[in-house]
Amino acid sequence: MTTQAPAPAGIVIHVDGDACPVKDEVYKVALRHRLPVNVVANSFIRVPSNSLFQLVMVHEGPDVADDWIAERADARSVVITADILLAERCLQKGARALSPKGKAFTQNSIGQQVATRAIMEDLRSTGEQTSGPAPFRPADRSNFLSALEVEIQRLKRAG
Repeated sequence: MTTQAPAPAGIVIHVDGDACPVKDEVYKVALRHRLPVNVVANSFIRVPSNSLFQLVMVHEGPDVADDWIAERADARSVVITADILLAERCLQKGARALSPKGKAFTQNSIGQQVATRAIMEDLRSTGEQTSGPAPFRPADRSNFLSALEVEIQRLKRAG
């Protein structure tokens, strides 16, 4: 008979769930490490039947899911989001933030990413055609799995 190690104290994964393409990967890693996962969305999303996984349905409206996640993010959280402004809010609270493509948002890079986002938004508001983000590729899934594992190991070492 084998026994599983207890879940690392306090580590939690929050997923900005409405358009997240790597939820299955999050579940896989969370099961391996016995970590709770909150999938936050404003509509129903199926989550695996496991006590570690919770669907948090919030009211529709701008930033409602983001607000829920940002209010609960802390130094023991990993936040999965493609939303740069949500990532910035979570970093300010000490959380770790990853894009679904496996790119870690950091204090050193977030300022430039927010500025670039603002410039692109201004261009679009003037009618400028922009290309948008690159399509999600199979390599992005692999990059994400590696990056999530790295962040969890860092949190475990930090105690």
